Amino acid sequence: MKRFFKILGLLVFVGLVLWVFVYLYKQSKSDPVVFDTETPFTTDIINKTVATGSVIPRREIAIKPQENGIIREIYVDPGDRVKEGDLIARIQIIPEMIEVNAAESRLNKAQLEYENARIEYERKKGLFEQNVIARSEFEAEELRYRTRLEDLNAADNHLQLIQEGVTRKMGSQTNTLIRSTIDGMILDVPVREGNSVIRTNAFNEGTTIAIVADMNEMIFEGKVDETEVGRISEGMHLLLTIGALQGDSFDAYLEYISPKGQEESGAIQFEIRAAVKLQEGNFIRAGYSANADIVLDRRDSVLAVTERVLQFNGDSIFVEVETAPQTFEKRVVKTGLSDGLNIEIKEGVTEGDKVKVPRI
Repeated sequence: MKRFFKILGLLVFVGLVLWVFVYLYKQSKSDPVVFDTETPFTTDIINKTVATGSVIPRREIAIKPQENGIIREIYVDPGDRVKEGDLIARIQIIPEMIEVNAAESRLNKAQLEYENARIEYERKKGLFEQNVIARSEFEAEELRYRTRLEDLNAADNHLQLIQEGVTRKMGSQTNTLIRSTIDGMILDVPVREGNSVIRTNAFNEGTTIAIVADMNEMIFEGKVDETEVGRISEGMHLLLTIGALQGDSFDAYLEYISPKGQEESGAIQFEIRAAVKLQEGNFIRAGYSANADIVLDRRDSVLAVTERVLQFNGDSIFVEVETAPQTFEKRVVKTGLSDGLNIEIKEGVTEGDKVKVPRI
């Protein structure tokens, strides 16, 4: 009986040893590596850069007053369309007391000189009619009289201009009525009734009463990096996408590239400007942010592969083409334009080849 158990134990031990060897052998054998393949395809390769910026009106005018004063009435609201000459606001002139005092003094002086000249003129006129004085003496006095009358009118008009901004002779022409200088849309009215305004002068640009823009002619203003500015030129086509108008795109044509760059966040940026071709029925608001795709180069209907299948050895570029199931041979290829994902293949493979996808 003991012998039986010994033999059984020995068999169990031998079985365990054999099982361990079989297990270790199976674990040591690795599965064969199976590589994925893909075939070259025909597509369009477009190399482009993206410029960020905004869409603004080409003509945007700030309407400013020609006199200091207070806004009494505003006749427009943002969004209103106006024609050239349409009334925007009316101001009440608040004259400076020094100017008013000087103008009143000038008027009083002119009045005194006029009265003196009138009396002398009437006296010499009577003497001339009696043939007591010569015609030349009378005409000289008449000239002095008319000159003093003109001075009086000028002084009176000057005082009216200071106090009211208009004279009787000017009729409807007045600096107190602010009118639009172009056809367009009111974009903003930054003042309110009762606000004080300052006229445009050599030392101050003046208070803006309204901003008017022609919304029928828009431009894109953006910036391009220095590494790509040398590859673009005026007249190039841009595809404009506006974030606020989902699904819509607009054609634009490059018309200006700044000759001087500006540093922003450590990179040199060049300003560009493009004319936007508006689509009928679409309204673009001033200041919309936009991205412009600038096509730098393109190849239409060319043979291409994805860049992940390319392998490099020094200056050589090659791919591995399947000649039998999971058997590959290296082929040197000549590449062309790339869009960052797909790359043009000029020589080395055909459309029916299966190209190995290397494992990274």
